[in-house]
Formats: sequence, structure tokens, C-alpha cells
Amino acid sequence: MAVHILILCTHNSARSVLAEGMLNHLAARYGRDVRAHSAGSAPRGDVNPFALEALQSVGIDTADFRSKSWDEFTGADAPALSIVITVCDSAAAETCPIFIGRSELPPIKVHWGYPDPSNAEGGDTGKRRAFELTRQAIGYRMLQMLQLPLESLERAALETELARIGRS
Repeated sequence: MAVHILILCTHNSARSVLAEGMLNHLAARYGRDVRAHSAGSAPRGDVNPFALEALQSVGIDTADFRSKSWDEFTGADAPALSIVITVCDSAAAETCPIFIGRSELPPIKVHWGYPDPSNAEGGDTGKRRAFELTRQAIGYRMLQMLQLPLESLERAALETELARIGRS
């Protein structure tokens, strides 16, 4: 049974999309039954083209990527989420969404903040570099997470490990 992970950011157009793409790509590469999803509390409606470009540069098919609301993950037909990761940059005073989800066993919630690459200076060149660096940083944490026995680790131990990864 797949482990479903939801990655949240307010607009679901950059960081959360990078995280969804990287986690699904790496999980497939390493044969892990992990499925990443991304959403936003106030979705922008489209995915930042620099996010798509950064994912495509490492061979990820982005044809089905879209900016979507977290409401898609609260209904009865939504996947049972094991983990919810917020990727907003609270250090930059961004308000990260707080996901309630369904009422059974709530997912583990963790915050892995990243600066918004959309705000990078230096025109398109600066933004491309910022998106690529963000993709790499997110990919590193996703690799660390995929090293964990997500399906079998006790909840408290998993929370501890995810928080440790967030500090790396």
C-alpha cells in the first residue's frame, strides 16, 4: 500500500511542485511505493514555468503538473495521507497553510522551509539558478526521507526523523 505524502505551499506553483516532482521521480527510481502530491491553500492557478524547467532538466515529465487546491485532499475519495510537509519560508514571514485533512488518524505534519525562488534577483538567469538550487535542496531532503522505512517506522520515530531531515 502506497505511502501518500502531501506537500503544501500557499500558491502551489513553485516549491511544492518541485517537491512533488522530485519525490515521485526519486521514489520511482529507487522502487519505493511512495506517492507525492502537492497543493496550496490559495492556488495560483498555474505552475511557475521555471519550476517546470528545473524538473524537466532532470528528465521529469511535467505534462500533468497543475496548481491545485488542498480541498482535493480532504474528501472521502482522497488518498489517505501519511505525511504533510509545508515548504513555505516562515523565516521570510510567509504564512504557511495549516492542513486539517480528514479526521481519522491525522497525517504527520512537518515543516521544511525554503526561500521562494520566484523572488530571486537577476532576471531570468537569477530565477533559473534559484529554482535549480531549490530543486537540488528539496531533492536532497527527499532522498533522505526515502532512506527511512516509511511503511513500518513507529509514528513518534518517524516524526523525529522527519524533523531531523528538516534541520539538515
